[in-house]
Amino acid sequence: MSILVTRPSPAGEQLVSRLRALGQVAWSFPLIEFSQGRELPLLTEQLHALREGDLLFALSQHAVEFAHAQLQQEGQTWPLSPGYFAIGRTTALALHTVSGIDIRYPRDRETSEVLLQLPELQSVAGKRALILRGNGGRELLGETLRERGAEVKFCECYQRCTRHYDGAEEAMRWHQRGVTTLVITSGEMLQQLWSLIPPWYRENWLLRCRLIVVSERLANLARELGWQDIRVADNADNDALLRALQ
Repeated sequence: MSILVTRPSPAGEQLVSRLRALGQVAWSFPLIEFSQGRELPLLTEQLHALREGDLLFALSQHAVEFAHAQLQQEGQTWPLSPGYFAIGRTTALALHTVSGIDIRYPRDRETSEVLLQLPELQSVAGKRALILRGNGGRELLGETLRERGAEVKFCECYQRCTRHYDGAEEAMRWHQRGVTTLVITSGEMLQQLWSLIPPWYRENWLLRCRLIVVSERLANLARELGWQDIRVADNADNDALLRALQ
């Protein structure tokens, strides 16, 4: 089994390193990279508007990293008044590390659906909610909180930027290297990879690979694109991906 890991740096390289340490053949092929979000200059003002009992959400490690860098640059700290929530364990740990605050997160799957099941998020009418995210994220969390009566604002802390490759050249490279397993952690990257690979390689190599994804939603998208051999990891972090790959 030769494994192609498409998640961005540094998580992609870290997973490849761990796989190689276990004797697996693995390669890093990041499909996106990150840059500063357009709304970061508004972050401090948005945080200061949060009162006791309001809600602060971080939807990825990258949102935490870019937000914290912005606060440090302005000599600001994370506020103590709101309740803190994260999409999953890895993001929660990143947010706790920079803020020192206890973070609530779903223990099952790292999805908006599971996050919204937390008891603290059932009665949010009249509360303010600030969601730290990247560009083009899902709207489910914000829409559901609004339906429950919260006043929702977003802060785009980072932007996902597509990395450009020669599709035919890359398809030939990974086909010749015997890649049989693909690790994909977002719908955006799945669609990007499918579009990048030319039709012949798509039919004769790409869609025949085993696919490791991080949610049922992503598995369904993969089936629609033509994949059949799909496994869903129990979370989106490298530990869960490693378990799925083994």
